[in-house]
Order: sequence, then structure tokens, then C-alpha cells
Amino acid sequence: MVSRTELANAIRFLSMDAVEKAKSGHPGAPMGMADIAEVLWRDHLKHNPANPNWPNRDRFVLSNGHGSMLLYSLLHLSGYDLSIDDLKAFRQMHSRTPGHPEYGYAPGIETTTGPLGQGISNAVGMALAEKMFAAEFNRGGLNIVDHYTWAFLGDGCLMEGISHEVCSLAGTWGLGKLIAFWDDNGISIDGDVDAWFTDDTPARFEAYGWQVIKNVDGHDPVEIETAIETAKKSTDRPTLICCKTVIGFGAPNKQGGHDVHGAALGAAEIAAAREHLNWPHAPFEVPADIYAAWGARDKGAAVETGWNKLFEQYRAAYPELAAEFERRTQGALPANWAEARAEAIAKIAAAAQTVATRKASQIALEAFSPLLPEFLGGSADLTGSNLTNWSGSKWIDNEGHGNYISYGVREFGMAAIINGVTLHGGLRPYGGTFLMFSEYARNALRMAALMKINPIFVFTHDSIGLGEDGPTHQPVEQTATLRYIPNMDVWRPCDTTETAVAWAHAIEQKDRPTSLILSRQNLAFVSRETQQIADIEKGGYVLRDAEGARAVLIATGSEIELALKAQAKLAEEGIAVRVVSMPSTNVFDRQDKAYQAAVLPKGLPRVAIEAGVSDFWRKYVGLEGEVVGIDTFGESAPAPVLFEHFGFTVDNVVAKTRSVLQ
Repeated sequence: MVSRTELANAIRFLSMDAVEKAKSGHPGAPMGMADIAEVLWRDHLKHNPANPNWPNRDRFVLSNGHGSMLLYSLLHLSGYDLSIDDLKAFRQMHSRTPGHPEYGYAPGIETTTGPLGQGISNAVGMALAEKMFAAEFNRGGLNIVDHYTWAFLGDGCLMEGISHEVCSLAGTWGLGKLIAFWDDNGISIDGDVDAWFTDDTPARFEAYGWQVIKNVDGHDPVEIETAIETAKKSTDRPTLICCKTVIGFGAPNKQGGHDVHGAALGAAEIAAAREHLNWPHAPFEVPADIYAAWGARDKGAAVETGWNKLFEQYRAAYPELAAEFERRTQGALPANWAEARAEAIAKIAAAAQTVATRKASQIALEAFSPLLPEFLGGSADLTGSNLTNWSGSKWIDNEGHGNYISYGVREFGMAAIINGVTLHGGLRPYGGTFLMFSEYARNALRMAALMKINPIFVFTHDSIGLGEDGPTHQPVEQTATLRYIPNMDVWRPCDTTETAVAWAHAIEQKDRPTSLILSRQNLAFVSRETQQIADIEKGGYVLRDAEGARAVLIATGSEIELALKAQAKLAEEGIAVRVVSMPSTNVFDRQDKAYQAAVLPKGLPRVAIEAGVSDFWRKYVGLEGEVVGIDTFGESAPAPVLFEHFGFTVDNVVAKTRSVLQ
């Protein structure tokens, strides 16, 4: 019979061999956590390698993602579609086993990890989604939503500030099905962490409201098993299992030191480890009996079959809920979505309201949210300013009922949790804060784009137009830099109609996140023809044309009104210009060249107008064009004074236009 030690050693040597072959990587964590992983994956993790997307599977997150070979080894050994050749291609171009786990590259990867702290944050979102989904769908003892979220994390994850944000919320929310394993090995890249990480981590998590299981020997399967069983008994609070481990366990000359953290061990040390751990097999060779003991396909198929039978009972008892559950877990929009969204946009356009686009956003939410029970709204302590709530918003309670969350002042944590909720499936989250504070959330926004998932980020108070709060709160470069994130759609609408279209577009995205950039101050409603409303969908369109136009004014958001006024004044001088609204440059850039040329004809000089950094607009106006922008920080003053001071005036736009015509 194969021993637990041998099963764990299979992880260790696959990890050592892959890192050695690549000549780069992190063998220390996989070697140190192999015993914990063996107990969890073989005795507790509910999953089916043949169907990695089964809705009721447990979620496993490797927050310390640099130890990616631990996860790749587990997936390979337990029977996922990840071959030994895939492991041999570790860290190579276009392989399914990149240096850090990447969502979508290999089956069984629940999230992209690597930036420390974000994995545990995603796990909090997944556990929250499980709790809310269970509260919504479980009926009459038929618990079709009933799974755990497991997370491995290291010292680095706990040092990152985001871990404080999300773990505090996890305790507040009572996420009893979130169980985290702290790899307490005392080592990071610089060496022994005693010089820079002396927190009383167990006390910290106890203060958050977690169950904490201390001083578990991370190399003793019996202690690990006991800790997991204890963790499962806590249904009203998450659990942190503190595992004392030896980094690089099994490398006789290097284990326990920082040298094994992030570098190949070398042929000599691996040979010594083979002798030390009595592993006589060649690199990447795993004996058949060890594969057989690791294989989880039969067990996984049986567990899923049992759930399928339960779901059929559920379908018979609750057919409408069952159909809704299937729609939601498949990520499909309601059957009547296209007709309903068109009707909502037409109604909003007909109302012709002059409001701030943050209010326009709330109007859109009021129209769309009743159609989308999967919507989960929220704000980082700015609900009354972001206007991310609507008349049907209900703050979540201790049982997980509700559809709105106050995240507190935790912008980064909010964004990473939203990513986790999205990854779990079944709920469609959005969250709001001021645009300036997108800086705190930036890496989570990037991770959403990298993973090609579709959360919606709502950013209000979008420019110097917020006024008296001054430059600390006035975004200048943020809209442009968000546009530069690959695979991120950014919308800066100018009125209620464009805002409604932006929301509809965001809702319909499946493989990209959306950032909505919204004003604090009121913006004038702009009338449009039916075709123009349809063209908003293309990200940029001709808002007001003029016969014999000699130049094009391009604007977004609050600067559209300025462009229209400048067009009128130029017309008085006999200068005809076209006004183009470009609420989403990202979407416009994806249109075909013929459409782009029809909107921005070659040969016509251009002036771009936006209350943000000017360099972004050079790709549209060229070196010969002009940009009315702001390339300094703002000032504290009423908004009208600021716009005058920084040159956002009709006279300045007119002067810039004249200059490009000379």
C-alpha cells in the first residue's frame, strides 16, 4: 500500500524536476506544503477532474501562486487534463503551466494568482458567493449549493495590506465554508521573516472573528486531518489553520532556508533529495500505484452523479428555480434581455433628463436591475456618492440574503472580492468608489482584465469637476491609464442615454471587465436620432455633423457640452466642424477601419477635449492636432472656476480649432 509520505513526495519531485528543467521557479512552497495538499485533495476536496466546471465543486485557491508547481502537480496526479508533457513545459512559451497559475490556461485553475494577497481575496469572494447562492436557491432540505472554498497562503499574502481588508470582511460575514491554510515556514525571499514580520497572526485572525487552529505540524497527516475536521465544524465563521512547515522539505542541504524559495535546487541537491526521501524514480516518473492512489476521477464522477440526482429532485420540486440556477451558472442573460434593454434605453432617452452621470448610472440600474436577479451591487463606503444602490437594493444579512454590500473603506479588497464572486459564477457583481481611488484597486482591476472575466467597476467623481475637494480627489491621469489596461473596456458617457448604453454593454460582456467613469456634476442631456443611439454601442460616433466640416472635435463625458457650444460659436464665424462623442475609446478601437474612417475622416484636422491628461489623445489627433486637456494636478475651488482656470472654455476650444486650420 502506498504511504501518505510517498504520495506527498510525488508532488515534491514533480515540482523539483519541473523547476530544474525550466531553470527557474519556486520549489520551496510545493515541497513544504505537499503533505497538507495530499490530505486535503485526497480526503476532503470535492471535485471531479472530468468536469472541472461542475457548479457544486469545492474551490481551491493557491494564494501563494509562486508555488504553482504544487497546483499543477495536484491537477496532473488527480486526473485533470494536464499531462506530464505539460509539466515538462513549465514556464515555457504558450504552455498550460505558466510561472504562476493563470485562469483559463489549464482545467482546475480557479483564479490567477501571483500578486500576493489577491488569491485569498478571491477566495473570500468565492465563499461569499457560495453563501449568497445557497441562501437564494437551497430549498426544503435540497441543498444544491453546498461547497467549501479552500485557500493556501504564505507569509507574503499575510504581509500584503489587502489581506487585512478581506479577512476582516470574511469574519464579519461569517463565511463558515472558507478554510485557509497558512504556510508558516518563517522564510521569504530576503530570508528569515523574524526581522520584518513579527505579527501575532493567530491573534489577528481571532480579532477578525475567525476560528484559528494553531501550531499544526504541516508534515503530520494526522494533525492536518484533525485540523480540517475541526475547521469543518465551524459553520458560522471562517477558519485559519496555522501549519508549521519546513520550506523545501526533503532537500537535505537546503531545506529551511531562503535558497529554496525561488530558484532551481540544482542537479546535485535533487539527487540528494531522491536519496534522502527514498525516491528512486527518474525525473517526471511517477509509479503506477501512486497514480492509482492519487486518481480522483471515479470518486469525482460518483460525487457529481449524486449531486445530479439531487438536482433532479430539486427540479421536480422547484422547476422555475432550477431553470434560473442553470441560467445563472451558465452565465446566460435572461431570454427577454435584448427586448427589455432596448425598451429601457429608449425610455431613458425619451425622458431627456439633465443629471450627473452618476445619477444617470443609478437610473440605468433602476431600469436593468429588476431584469437581473444575479446583480450584486456595492460600494466602498460611498453608496450615497456613487449612487450604486437602487430601489430594490437590500443589504446582505448574516444568512447571506440580499443583493448589496457595503465594503467599508476597502477599495482594493472590494475589487478583488468582486473578482472572486465573478469567478465563482451565478452572481454578477459591480462595485463603486471615486475614480481617484481606483489607484488603490488597480492591481485587482488588472487581474480581472488578465483573467478575461466580467465584473463591473463604477468610478464616480471623474475629474476636476468634483471641485472643492481638491487635487487629492481630482483624477487627471486615471481614465487614460485605465484605458491602457489590455482587455478593459472604459466608458465615460456624457448623459443619461450614453450611460444606459454603457451599462447595457457592460452587462453583455463575457470576457472583459468594464470601468464606468461618471461625473459628480450635472451634465446636459443631448438629443439624438435613433441611429445615433445605436451607434453609441460602437464606442464613438458622429453626434453633431455640419455640412462642409473642416475639422472634428472629439470629446467625452462632461466635455461634450463644451464641444457642442464651441461648434455653435465656430459656426457663427463660418467655420463648420463635426462633433464626435467617444464614450469608449476601447470599443471604438475594435470597430472596423471603414467605420472608424467614417467617424474620423482622413484629412480633417482634429481637436480632442477631455478633462484629463492630453497625451492619450495624440493617437487620434496626431501631431498636427490639438488637445484641450490637463497635464497638471488640479486645485481646490468650485468646479466652474476650475474649468475656466484650466482652459475648458468655449473660447479656448475655438482658438485651438482655428490653430489646426491654419
